Amino acid sequence: MGTQISAIISEATKELLERHSRATGLKKAYLIESALRHHLLALQELPADVVVPARVVVSRKSGDRLLKETSSPSKPTAALRELMSDGNTRPSRRR
Repeated sequence: MGTQISAIISEATKELLERHSRATGLKKAYLIESALRHHLLALQELPADVVVPARVVVSRKSGDRLLKETSSPSKPTAALRELMSDGNTRPSRRR
């Protein structure tokens, strides 16, 4: 037998949980238990510097700068093109 806990979650998370539960037929309690266990075990096993937080908080100034940068991205530099080329000198064509 398990222990019941209470937690407040966002509407978006609730909707994701319910959608996944309906799609897979798995009970929400099972999904929550599995996800929580997986997350906590990963935190125990992985070095702290490789764990990426689910949410990043930035200042208003940094947020404004990020918005500006992503709204009008600059052309890629030669170094970025080289990094992303994977050794190919010509861009690949998708069909």
